[in-house]
Amino acid sequence: MTGRAECEVIGRWRIVSSDLWDRDYLDLVDPASIDIGEGGRGELVFGVVTASLDLSYSRTIVFFTFEGCDEDNEVTGSGSAELLEDGTLELEISFHRGDDAVLRAERDPSSTPC
Repeated sequence: MTGRAECEVIGRWRIVSSDLWDRDYLDLVDPASIDIGEGGRGELVFGVVTASLDLSYSRTIVFFTFEGCDEDNEVTGSGSAELLEDGTLELEISFHRGDDAVLRAERDPSSTPC
């Protein structure tokens, strides 16, 4: 793994699509997003899911575990977020004993790469 300072995916990303859920569900409560912080922490929000992320960094990929809530249910899992050649972010998430999904995100215009 490389240091956080070399990671190109740090920042706020707007989740725009998913292989499992439509856009209406993704933005059900708040705009769907992933925040990839510099301090090893982040946040994932979509549908009725809100989760805290524990991050490990490389240059164009972060790996994470998460824990949070899906409505009134606790959820945990793991995933990754990889910067693609077109500048979008591909997230692969896996809920413990649940769904696996692929989501696509675009950098939030207010969040610039480091």
